[in-house]
Amino acid sequence: MERIDTALFPGITLSRIQTQGEEVLAPGENQEGIVLHYCQSGQADWSLSTPVHLDPGDFLLTSRNLLGEASLPGGDYRGWMLRLDREVLERNPPEPLCGSGMTGEGLLARYSPRGKPAAFSAEPGLRQIFESLSAGPAAYRLTFRKVKVLELLVLLAAGEGSREKRLTEYPAEQVEIIRQIHDRLTGNLSERCSIEELSRQYLMNPTTLKQMFKTVYGTSIAAHIREHRMEAAASLLARTDMSIADIAQCVGYDSQSRFSAAFKAYYGLLPKEYRRKCASQEIRLDASTLD
Repeated sequence: MERIDTALFPGITLSRIQTQGEEVLAPGENQEGIVLHYCQSGQADWSLSTPVHLDPGDFLLTSRNLLGEASLPGGDYRGWMLRLDREVLERNPPEPLCGSGMTGEGLLARYSPRGKPAAFSAEPGLRQIFESLSAGPAAYRLTFRKVKVLELLVLLAAGEGSREKRLTEYPAEQVEIIRQIHDRLTGNLSERCSIEELSRQYLMNPTTLKQMFKTVYGTSIAAHIREHRMEAAASLLARTDMSIADIAQCVGYDSQSRFSAAFKAYYGLLPKEYRRKCASQEIRLDASTLD
């Protein structure tokens, strides 16, 4: 496991975590404090009093002494870990947080009540902060991360992360069924299944299925799969010479005209216009490389 630690403030440390072909995520030194894990890619499972599963875009916040090793189903994992020393944070908080009322105890009460860790699906604002931690001008990256982590703590203290329904409010077995449905739908985009068909095949009430899918993945089934279809279509248009009709079939559209209308609604360009734009950008890139 590769872990790069960055001390941001007294009692606040940010770590970049990346594993490749490993089965477990080690908890690190076990001491009193608070830990936040954000999953950027891959998956992680903690066997706690309530099983906690993280998919990309999910986060976990709890006491560090409650966490052991996490299993990594896919072997590869990438994410961020934020460690907070409660005593230091309350005794010597970063200046912008002075007088704000934000405490480690308050964060635990909101995100790990009664010592029961839970996973949350990050809202867009939080997700954008996590995803931006790798960005920022190289010369000012430490300053950039300090600003972003302060913003993150303020949003967490304000309850921005808890507006999404907790993934652990549903039984782990049901959450696993939702993940199986997701993998099936995204693994074969040419297939179209109705909610009723999925409900019969996976023995789950249609209303529960739709509600749980939105809880786990943040959007409706239709919107989520449409996003995967459009992204796959865009990749095929940019990287292959496949006909637009064949691409439409590959991503689940029997009608090329319906596919073109859906693609334009998503990207603002017809498929042929998108392909032409990608080709012109590639030509310009090649030309600049030769200069």
